[in-house]
Amino acid sequence: MIAVENLRKTFGDKVAVADLSFSLERGQTLALVGTSGSGKTTTLKMLNRLIQPTSGRILIDGQDTASLPLAEMRRKMGYVIQQIGLFPHYTVAENIAVVPQLLQHEKRTIQARSRELLERLSLPSDQYLDRYPHELSGGQQQRVGIARALAASPPVLLMDEPFSALDQITRQELRRDFRELEALKNTTTVIVTHDLEEAFELADQVCLLDHGELQQLDTPRQLLANPANEFVRTFLGSQQLRLALQVLTVADLALPGSNTKSTDARTATTYSADMRLKEVEEQLLQQASDTLAQTEDGQVFDLTDINQTAVAFLRQNRQN
Repeated sequence: MIAVENLRKTFGDKVAVADLSFSLERGQTLALVGTSGSGKTTTLKMLNRLIQPTSGRILIDGQDTASLPLAEMRRKMGYVIQQIGLFPHYTVAENIAVVPQLLQHEKRTIQARSRELLERLSLPSDQYLDRYPHELSGGQQQRVGIARALAASPPVLLMDEPFSALDQITRQELRRDFRELEALKNTTTVIVTHDLEEAFELADQVCLLDHGELQQLDTPRQLLANPANEFVRTFLGSQQLRLALQVLTVADLALPGSNTKSTDARTATTYSADMRLKEVEEQLLQQASDTLAQTEDGQVFDLTDINQTAVAFLRQNRQN
């Protein structure tokens, strides 16, 4: 879907991005993370030609984006930024409709799509379509910004620190709503974030940069289990335990002997085997009574071992 080949950007003698290559399939999400000034946002802006690459190629479905008229290329890409950028004198409905109208979609189709996206993003359409941006909270505005970016079903979605200006609770809620969007199943997403937990929660692949150079490109689980060098290990640092809870699932509790901790499944809560331990932990805190998890195949585990499982995972991979 997206192929980046030897992408490079220099500003005078300074190398901002050094010969970066990666590829993404339709429906995948890549998180660009790294130190300040590492080239994350520069890379994102090169993808939609806000910044012209010094060299290298960007291909979408095999077509070099440099060969496309700029307006046509950008209409293939949704774009969400930290500052949101809603038009203040447009209603929510009018903001979401901007690109579909440019593409001459039918009015009925636009209305149905707008309602669907708002509902999926926890904004009841009958309450919000006719409001103006100044009548919305920051989290609500960001939800509308995401709906606008997805309204025309673009094959590519670019996001630059989309949740960083929000408070922690709103950020977590919006990330969960975003992750569950049906519209993303056919959309290839590239997100810039400084929040590693956010990257591990949302991304299939994480691209870690430092001073414009690629340090590691891998799945979140592999990045944590097999850091490529000392920079990666240091960058992950003290967050490793929390990050492990983002990549480990209930199935990872199935260590030798772990299902013998309780023989009484009657008080156990059933969790999907692929449910992340971070989400299980959050549910456990909300229901202080149950400490047993039962997988769909009937295995029972003690949830007090969640952190122990994460520690064991990290230790095991350090020893390998």
